[in-house]
Formats: sequence, C-alpha cells, structure tokens
Amino acid sequence: MSQVRSVEAGRAAPPRRSGSATPGVRRSPVRRAKDAGWGLVAIVVFALFVFPVYWMLNTSFLPNNRIRGEEISFFPTPDVFTLDNYRSAMFSEERAPFAPAVMNSLSTTFLTLVVCLVIGFVASIALTRFTFKGRRTFIILILVIQMIPGEAMIISLYRIIDGWALINTIIGLSAVYVAGVLPFTIWTLRGFVAGVPKELEEAAMVDGCSPAGAFWRVTFPLLAPGLVATGIFAFINAWNDFVLALVIMQRPDTMTLTLWLRTFVLVTQATNWGAVMAAAVLVAIPAVIFFLIVQGRMSGGLVAGAVKG
Repeated sequence: MSQVRSVEAGRAAPPRRSGSATPGVRRSPVRRAKDAGWGLVAIVVFALFVFPVYWMLNTSFLPNNRIRGEEISFFPTPDVFTLDNYRSAMFSEERAPFAPAVMNSLSTTFLTLVVCLVIGFVASIALTRFTFKGRRTFIILILVIQMIPGEAMIISLYRIIDGWALINTIIGLSAVYVAGVLPFTIWTLRGFVAGVPKELEEAAMVDGCSPAGAFWRVTFPLLAPGLVATGIFAFINAWNDFVLALVIMQRPDTMTLTLWLRTFVLVTQATNWGAVMAAAVLVAIPAVIFFLIVQGRMSGGLVAGAVKG
C-alpha cells in the first residue's frame, strides 16, 4: 500500500521547474541598489512635478505681505493663514465675474466632450467595421488635419464663426473645439475598435443576440477604456484652451475660466499674487474632480490599444 501511495503522490505532484524562483531567497546587493536608485529617481521626478502645484496651493492661503516678503513660508501657519485671496478672486468687482466664467467653461467642455465622443465613436466604427469607397482617403485626411497647428487657422475659424453669428456664444466656441479634437478622437478610437475581434460579435449572434445587441453587450464594454482615454484628451483641450477662447469670446460675461484668470494681471496696478494663486486653484479643482472620476479606467484606456486582443 505504501508503494501505491508513493506512486500516486508522485503522479499528483507537478514537476518542479529548475528556473522557478524559490520563496525566501534574498536579492543580490546589486539588484537592491539598482531598485533603490530607480526608486530615488521616481521620488525626485514626483517631487519636481508636485512642488509647483503645492506652492500654488500654499501661496493661495498666504497674505500678500508674506508673499512679497523676504521670508519664505513653506506652510501657511495659523498666524498667517487667510481665505481673503479666495474671496477676492470670486467676489471682487474689479474683474470679470467668477460664476459666469465657471458655467461657460463647464458648458463648453461638456458639449465638446459629448459631441466628440459620439461622432468619433460612430466614425471609428464605420472606418473599422465597414468597407466603402474613399475610406483610405478619409483616414489619410484625418492624419493630415492633425498636422495643421490650430493657430494657423485662427483667422479662418473666426471668419466662419462670425459668418454664422456665433461669436461670444458657447455653441460657437464648442464648434471650434470639436473641429480641433475630433480628428484625434476618430483616429484613437479607430485603434481601440480594431483591437476588438469581430468574432466576439459573431459568437454572440450565434448564441441568439441581434447584431445591435451583440455590439452593445459584447463590444461596447470592451471599448469603454478607449472612450475614457479620448474623453480625457477632449476634456484637457477644451478646459485648458486660451488662444481660441480669446478670439471667440470677447465679452466679459462670455469669458471662460482661462480668460477670467488673465484679468488678474493688470497694467495699471501691482499684481495680487495671492488672488492669482487662489484663482489658479479654483480653475484646477474641476479638472482634478474629473480625473478622480475617470482614474479607475484611465490606465486601462491608455495602454489597452497597445495589446492586440
């Protein structure tokens, strides 16, 4: 019986690979030093990127006499901590109103984001799943359009928007943003759609799904990371743009937040740097909230197109 059990145990036990790592083995000093070095480099790079943001936030809570003074304050201590900079930024009558600028930026960004994702998604499906005359030419035109800098078309865009009577309107500025972001959105989503095998839809249809049902139940969930990645690009372009907004939005009540931030620097008086930093923090808050919402799918959306399914 003992021989039978030993034979069965030998059959059940999987063969041990000679190259497999043995638990508890210590890494060599060279490997540990290399890992420590890369960790130090990562910390330095992180600090270089984070420090300007921290300094902006820190300065927004300091009074102007401390900001202009020779003493450097790395932390807003209780004796100098103030919220006057935020009150000045949001409620001062010397500059454009804050609330309309927030609504203009949110409306323009939301409209640009939705239109780009909807049109870009449908166009990417058509370019990937269907064959039609002029398909290759259309793809080449998308690449050519992306090579043209937006500043080179400012005069033409202004004349077109002015001819449509859309100057100083959210629709006019959103149309300009959509024209600039849409080619990149189509090209990027096309790569994500091409990475999803069409056989998945065919297998779903064999199981009884309709073509539309197979697409929405099988393919669309796999494209969600791509939509998030392209949505981030559209959001950044619409939210942070300054030049096109400066050309299209000319009245104080139609300013976006980037134009509103410009009103803090005046030629006739000294710059209130505390209010400038507080305004910059207010401009950054919606972007931070957006990234916190989509960060769960951000990494997957940025790398999913690199692996073919």
